[in-house]
Amino acid sequence: MSRPFPSRNFSSSASFVRVNGKIRAREVRVIAIDGKQLGVLTLSDALNLARASGVDLVEIAPSATPPVCRIVDYGKYRYEQAKKEKESKKHQHASTVKEVQLSPRIDPHDLGVKTMHAVDFLCEDMKVKVTLKFRGREMQHTEFGFQVIKKFLENIAPYGHPDFAPKLIGKGINVMISPLPRNKRAKNPRQVEGGEEAEPSDEDAASHEPKNHQPDTVHIERKSKRDSENSGEQKSGNFTNNPFEQIQTK
Repeated sequence: MSRPFPSRNFSSSASFVRVNGKIRAREVRVIAIDGKQLGVLTLSDALNLARASGVDLVEIAPSATPPVCRIVDYGKYRYEQAKKEKESKKHQHASTVKEVQLSPRIDPHDLGVKTMHAVDFLCEDMKVKVTLKFRGREMQHTEFGFQVIKKFLENIAPYGHPDFAPKLIGKGINVMISPLPRNKRAKNPRQVEGGEEAEPSDEDAASHEPKNHQPDTVHIERKSKRDSENSGEQKSGNFTNNPFEQIQTK
């Protein structure tokens, strides 16, 4: 009875590595610990050499004739392979593609918004596919569409480069843009604006100091003037506007 679906262990079996007694070939080509070629040996002799060195016999090329085996510590071999895979993933090209659609009669403000979207995608290591579509009689003046594409590419030049020249395909112009390497690519303007904060300078701090103390000095002067008037009235013993001053007493 055949199975309707493939086995789940198919991928794991493809990456399976035979070690020591699991190697099935009678003769193998052996590589020593120091990388020296030992030639073709029988499986038993290769196993004896690995045991004498205190390490394992790892089959690294099972499809070769005869299979190639290496005398190495299996744990160290797995670590080296994982490190190589990690390094190869770092240098892989951008696989995610984002699309930006334009029109030959696009408004300058809208073109700026589309440009900023493309810059954000490129700064995140994504490819950008630019599509400009013509409608109706716009196909008779495709030069306006090429002018819009040219201006768009000039705006994003510090962040990415086109993989090929813009092409007219059907009723539209298509171009693919790849991000520049990080060491050659300009920084995202949105991140630069968001990261900067205005800090007060020393001159501003100095200019605010006398303003804070000025009301205190004025208040003190007014208070001293009132005190002087009250003290003068107490010394004279009379009111300043006494209505009974002109009345003569008998």
